[in-house]
Amino acid sequence: MQQQISVVTLGVADIPRSRRFYIEGFGWTPVFEHDDIIFYQMNGFVLGTWREAAMAADMGGMRFNRPGAFNLAHNVAAKAAVAPAIESLLAAGGSLIRAAADTFYGGHAGYVGDPDGHAWEIAWNPAWTIDADGHVKFAT
Repeated sequence: MQQQISVVTLGVADIPRSRRFYIEGFGWTPVFEHDDIIFYQMNGFVLGTWREAAMAADMGGMRFNRPGAFNLAHNVAAKAAVAPAIESLLAAGGSLIRAAADTFYGGHAGYVGDPDGHAWEIAWNPAWTIDADGHVKFAT
C-alpha cells in the first residue's frame, strides 16, 4: 500500500467558528464549502472540518472521545515566524496551550488549540526544509 494520507478530517461543533479560525488564523482558502463541511487543499492532502454530528452520522453513529492523543503541526520557515503565527491563531479564536519556547531538537515551537480543542503545534525545525509548495522534508 502506498505510504500517503489523502484526507485528515476534524470534527467541529460550529462550522462558521471553525472557518474563522482556519481562514483568518492560518490564512487558508477553502476549496469546497458546505453547511456541514469545509475542505482545504494542503500540500499533498486535503484537510476537512466537518460538523461533528454530521460526521458521526456518516460513520454510522460513532461516538467521539475527546481529547484525542494526537496533535497536528504547522511548520514555519524561520524561528521568528513561530510567535506571529501563534498570535494570528489566538486572534482568530484559538486558545494557547503552550507558549513558544526552544525545543530539545534545536527548534522553537508552541501549541494552540483550535476552537474545538484540536491541538496545533506551530514549529520551526532548523533541520527540516520547507519548499515553495509547503512540503516539509525530514532531514536524514
